[in-house]
Amino acid sequence: MLLGLSFSADPQQPKKVPRIGFLLGATPSANTVRIEAFRQGLRDLGYVEGKNIVIEERYAEGKLDRLPALAAELVRLKVDIIVSAGPTVTRVAKEATVTIPIVMGFDDDPVGSGFVASLARPGGNITGLSALSPELSGKQLELLKEIKDQSAEVTVAIVG
Repeated sequence: MLLGLSFSADPQQPKKVPRIGFLLGATPSANTVRIEAFRQGLRDLGYVEGKNIVIEERYAEGKLDRLPALAAELVRLKVDIIVSAGPTVTRVAKEATVTIPIVMGFDDDPVGSGFVASLARPGGNITGLSALSPELSGKQLELLKEIKDQSAEVTVAIVG
């Protein structure tokens, strides 16, 4: 009986290997630098493709009308996250899922594009990088004014 109890312990479940969906509108050759930087970033974090992570790459090859089917395919594969490059691709990914997290490679105005509610409280399933946002314009002007005022004080101090 003791022998039977010792073997009844739950065997360790194999770890689930995370799957990243990588969705691009262009060809792989048009994005080699971006793709390699993405892979290098993963390696820097300890992720080795084929060992402890799977990357499902889908390219529209410049035929943007293919993007919805490619995004739907990633959703069917149940990827853990979708990485999108550019606002067109992000919009298609957003239309394909509201549950899978989407990391947008870039967008000039994610609030204006309707991807996030605000930069402070994005909400939803989309996050990522933004190059510029109208919400920051006021702060940028404030910083420029402050720099101008400080440089004027420095000039007075040197002359005086």
